[in-house]
Amino acid sequence: MYPKLSDLINAIFGTHLNLPIMSYGFFVALAFMAGAWLLYLELKRKENEGLLKPTMKKITVGAPASVSELLVSFVVSFFLAFKAGGAVAHYDFFANDPQQFLFSGTGSWLWGLLFGVLYTFVIWYQKERKKLKKPEKKEVEVHAFEQTWPIVFIAAIFGIIGAKIFNQFENWQSFIADPIGSLFSFSGLAFYGGLIVAAVAVIRYGHKNNIPWKPMADSFAPGLILAYGIGRIGCQVAGDGDWGIVNTLTKPHWLSFLPDWLWSYNYPHNIINQGIPIPGCTGEHCMVLPQGVFPTPIYETTMAVIIFIILWSIRKKIKVPGVLFSIYLIFNGVERFLIEHIRINSKYDMFGFKFTQAELISTLLVILGIVGWIVLTRKAAQEPPSES
Repeated sequence: MYPKLSDLINAIFGTHLNLPIMSYGFFVALAFMAGAWLLYLELKRKENEGLLKPTMKKITVGAPASVSELLVSFVVSFFLAFKAGGAVAHYDFFANDPQQFLFSGTGSWLWGLLFGVLYTFVIWYQKERKKLKKPEKKEVEVHAFEQTWPIVFIAAIFGIIGAKIFNQFENWQSFIADPIGSLFSFSGLAFYGGLIVAAVAVIRYGHKNNIPWKPMADSFAPGLILAYGIGRIGCQVAGDGDWGIVNTLTKPHWLSFLPDWLWSYNYPHNIINQGIPIPGCTGEHCMVLPQGVFPTPIYETTMAVIIFIILWSIRKKIKVPGVLFSIYLIFNGVERFLIEHIRINSKYDMFGFKFTQAELISTLLVILGIVGWIVLTRKAAQEPPSES
């Protein structure tokens, strides 16, 4: 496995780089970029089709920079420069453990103060150049696709919060043992928790900005499943523990064309240091699983790409807003429910039934998707045709 991106590069090219980029974080960033790009394309297409309309917003022109604006500019620029200077001065610390470095007090006060003051002055000066004797209020047209990055930013922040909260419920004993460490660790994210909380936040944002939730949800659907698949690549490359149960089965003959590691894998050098020591290995990640397990991240990536292709190919044929997202929920729920049978996860025991959090939520998503598809389709059929 390759906990850091430089580990992968070094293995391929025989180099000795030490980059402060974790493999999982790199693929998560790629996932967000891919999802954002597809969301932008879909929002733009839906506006061209008349399903979304631009909104008017009032802005103030010619006002001087406010105290709060200057204060925020200084704090943000100071922190970024403080950490950037510290990263240069303590590169090994930064490169070997960027998470710990980020939350540590290590940094450069000189860089932070210089850049903070300079950037704040630039903000103040730009506002002064455009200041009017009497600030004016204007209405500007804002397109939905122009709000792609604010939408993605909200989805990312609330998605991480939701993923952490749901993960604590799934691993309650670990949370009780170390609440602070569990909450602030970059590992341990429950996808469905992120999906649910992010959906609520994004719908609320759309409501405040006059973006109807059904076309916006449809715009999200293809990018969501593709981003999920890309994120699972990061799980596989880093070996973050999102693997399957021990696979003691013999690979079927009809799958003989596949390499053995696609059927059963031991995840050497995994980032969570789980397993037994690798003979002769020295370094931070020198563990390997004693028995091969199902490499479920690869299976999920494969299924996610297939679902993406289906959703992308039918998105223009579905005319009822909200139906494409309902289909996404069905596909997503079925995919996750199936993979849970061979995936390691904590299980709840209620009324004699044992199930995982993901099995419960995926089942509810399938039901919600089916009900949504039926209700939305019937409601659209009952509406009178619009006059052209």
